[in-house]
Amino acid sequence: MTAQIDTLSIGDDSDALMRRLIIRWREDQSATYRSWFLWNERLKNFRSIRRGITQVVSEIDRGTFGVAYRGSSLETVVHSVAEQRQIFKGADHAFLWKPKLRIPDIYESPENQRAFGRLLDACSCCDTAEEIIGHIHTIDRLKIKGLGPAVANLLYFLHPTLVPPFNTAIVRGYNALTGANVKLGSWEHFLAMRTGILDLNDRHRELLSNDLGAIGGLLFDVGAGRYPAPPLDGSGETLASWGSRLEAAREEARTLSKAAMAQGESERTHSEIQSWLRDLGLALGYDVWIAANDRGRTFNGTPLGYGCLERLPATIATSKGADSIRLIDVLWLEKGGDHVAAAFEVEHSTSIYSGIVRMLDLALSGSDLHATAGLFLVAPDSREADVRTQLQRPAFSRIADLDISYLPYGELERNREAIARFGSGLKAIRAVSR
Repeated sequence: MTAQIDTLSIGDDSDALMRRLIIRWREDQSATYRSWFLWNERLKNFRSIRRGITQVVSEIDRGTFGVAYRGSSLETVVHSVAEQRQIFKGADHAFLWKPKLRIPDIYESPENQRAFGRLLDACSCCDTAEEIIGHIHTIDRLKIKGLGPAVANLLYFLHPTLVPPFNTAIVRGYNALTGANVKLGSWEHFLAMRTGILDLNDRHRELLSNDLGAIGGLLFDVGAGRYPAPPLDGSGETLASWGSRLEAAREEARTLSKAAMAQGESERTHSEIQSWLRDLGLALGYDVWIAANDRGRTFNGTPLGYGCLERLPATIATSKGADSIRLIDVLWLEKGGDHVAAAFEVEHSTSIYSGIVRMLDLALSGSDLHATAGLFLVAPDSREADVRTQLQRPAFSRIADLDISYLPYGELERNREAIARFGSGLKAIRAVSR
C-alpha cells in the first residue's frame, strides 16, 4: 500500500474523504472535469441550445411542432445536447417516441405538448430556483406519461447554476456518495436529489463550481464506475479498500493517457484550422477576428489572436446576436471597416448545429453590412454528410435564403498557400467550397 493510501485513517470524516476524491478526479485528464467541464467548446454551445429551446416553444405555440420526434426542432436541440461529450451521451433516449408504450406523450396529445412548451417557456423566462421548482410541480401534477426528470438536461442549459444535469449514472453516483435511494423517472425524487446536490456542492465549492455541471460530472464518473464513492462505513477495512480502489482509478487514468492525448490532438487540430484561416485572411488583406474565448489559445507557440482585431467594430458589438457572433471561430472583415466579408465555423468534432446557429445570428443580425458575407462551415472531409443532414433539418429552414458553403479540410489544406499568394477576395475560397 502506498504512502498516500496510508494517510487514510478511520478518523477522516466524510468531507475529508470527499475532498480526496474530488482532488483526484480533478487531476484526471480523461475524467469529465477536464474532458468536458473545462472543454473550451462547452460554453459556446449554451447559446445555441437556448435558442433551439426557444424555437421549440415557438413551434408548439403556433401549432406547427408536429406529432413526431424525428425531424422536429426538439430532436435538433436534444441532438446538440447529446453531443456534449460523454456526460450527455444518450440524452435523446428519453425523448424518442416509444410506440408500444406511447411515451413520452407529448407528440400525440396536443394538451400535453402545449404543457411541455409552457414548461420550457416559463423556465426560459424566470430566474429564481423557486419559480423553476414551481413550474416543475405544475407539469408533474399533469402526470404526462414518460415525461420525467430527463427534461432537466434542457433546463440545465437554461439555468446551469440552479438545475443539475440528470441521467442514470448521475443518480447512481449520487446514491453511492450519499446513501440515498433516488429513483429514476420521478420529479419528486429529482427535486430531493437537487437539494442534496446543492448541499454537497456548497461544502466543496472551492473544488467545484457554481455551475452544477461540475458536480454533475463528478456524480456521473462515480455512477459510471470510474471512481469509487468513499465508504459510508468508516471502518479501517472499508477505508483501506476504498483507498486501494481510488489508487487503482489513478492507474487506470494513466493507462488512458493515450486517449487523453488523442483528445488533445482533436483540440489542437481545431486550433490549427483556425490558424490557417487567420493567416489566410491576413494574407488576403482582411482584418481578422478570432472567437473571443479562443484568442488566448496557442498553436505552435503563438496565440490564435496574434495580429488580429482585439475588439469587434461597435456596429457588430452592439448588433442583435452580438454575444453569439463574437464566438464565431474566425471572421474576415474589410480592412479598417465594419463589413464582415466572411465567417468560418470550424466543426472538427463538435456539434455542427451550434456553428449553424452562430452563422444565423450573424446573417440575421439586422445589418446590411453582413448581408453579403460568405458563410463557411469548415469540417473534415468525412463530415460532409453530417453537414448536409444538419442543414436539411426543419429547424434551419431559413438556411435556404442564405449562402452557406461547406469547406472541407482537405481543400483548404491543399489550396491555402496558393490562395494566399495569388488570390483576392473570396473568389478562390468559394471555388474550393461546396
